[in-house]
Amino acid sequence: MMGTFSSAFLLFSLLVLLQKSGAQRVPPQVRGHLCRTRPTDLVFIIDSSRSVRPREFEKVKVFLSQVIESLDLGPNTTRVGVINYASAVKHEFPLKAHWTKASLLQAVQKIEPLSTGTMTGLAIQFAINKAFSEVEGARLKFPEISKVAIVVTDGRPQDGVKDVSARAKESGIELFAIGVGRVDKHTLRQIASEPLEEHVDYVESYSVIEKLSKKFQEAFCVVSDLCATGDHDCQQICNSSPGSYTCSCQDGFILNSDGKTCSACSGGGGGSATDLVFLIDGSKSVRPENFELVKRFINQIVDSLDVSDEQAQVGLVQYSSSVRQEFPLGRYKTKKDIKAAVKKMSYMEKGTMTGAALKYLIDNTFTISSGARPGAQKVGIVFTDGRSQDYINDAAKKAKELGFKMFAVGVGNAVEDELREIASDPVAEHYFYTADFRTINQIGKKLQKKICVEEDPCACESVVKFQTKVEELLQALTQKLEAVTKRLAALENNVI
Repeated sequence: MMGTFSSAFLLFSLLVLLQKSGAQRVPPQVRGHLCRTRPTDLVFIIDSSRSVRPREFEKVKVFLSQVIESLDLGPNTTRVGVINYASAVKHEFPLKAHWTKASLLQAVQKIEPLSTGTMTGLAIQFAINKAFSEVEGARLKFPEISKVAIVVTDGRPQDGVKDVSARAKESGIELFAIGVGRVDKHTLRQIASEPLEEHVDYVESYSVIEKLSKKFQEAFCVVSDLCATGDHDCQQICNSSPGSYTCSCQDGFILNSDGKTCSACSGGGGGSATDLVFLIDGSKSVRPENFELVKRFINQIVDSLDVSDEQAQVGLVQYSSSVRQEFPLGRYKTKKDIKAAVKKMSYMEKGTMTGAALKYLIDNTFTISSGARPGAQKVGIVFTDGRSQDYINDAAKKAKELGFKMFAVGVGNAVEDELREIASDPVAEHYFYTADFRTINQIGKKLQKKICVEEDPCACESVVKFQTKVEELLQALTQKLEAVTKRLAALENNVI
């Protein structure tokens, strides 16, 4: 009976969902800048003493990354540095080190805990003397540029913080204090700037420190309603949210790739054939559990394609120390068969020969003998998690000279310069980076829109939006079904 009820409920919900999707044409949206942040010299001072377990320290790095994601980074906007401390102080990187989010996020991922004592006062003194100095990138000659330090600690310091914190504040540094777990809250108040209620935060454990990221994202925002002030570039419709906005278009128009301007829908047309090949890093550093996430990433993109002899064909190549063609273009004629083949792909491990893989793509994969079609657009998606062990420049350059549209996706320790070398122009639209394999699905959603075969661009955008909506509703539906199951089980126990 329980199975019948669940199946009926699921079927009914999906029918409602399909009816709604057919009745509405929601204009596509692309997110604008997360926030216009005021120019700031920002230094994180993070406690990595022995009381902070490695897994907890990873949570701190996630918190840092989330705050960084919301900032406008650059030599003339916001600069970020990190101090890591325990019994000693380690300057992980200065304010002048990184101008892009990709390189900054990579640097954060490489930080390791020091696992000794807790010299918080020493770390703040280092910030005054070193981190906020001109030689390390602080802009002391420009008083309008804020100097901000965020201290994250979980224990009682083994030195004094009151006097050194006072000196920091007198020098113009705004201090935020974040305490975790069994931290001494009196110490937090001694560190923080006034008003204390805005500069002191406490969380019960590192597992929930990420919830503070939103506070700091909003704290660095200058403008909260960009649409109301006209501070946006939307051609037709601006949709406001705190510190951010999205652009959308009126009915009958589609949002262009710049996320701002709109074009009239064609209502159908000649369409374009696309030969799409995934070039996947299967090196040892990826690890088996992450390789499964990569396979899901591939199938996420396959879901957005119109797979047929006239439209999209898909091929798959895996590489490590050698190169292996998993299946050529055109072997599989349906999404179902392609996705099944992707799921069966075994993990190679070993090295990272990205240059050899790119050469294989040129010499073998996009050839007529391997299923490529004359006149079809050639698209390559290169996915890697580390530095190549061979030379990539010549092959990357030749692929673009041959007219291949190349996307580069990097995760973890991928090298930004190599991603840029692989990516087609404009580079900013063809390369992507994330620090964590668990977030590659977000890149997948962006690629869906860029690669989707535009027989009707408006329909293509609707397919991607519909798929996203289905995923969200099914997740909510699953949670509701689980709750119903638990309630029914409780009722059965009461009857017994």
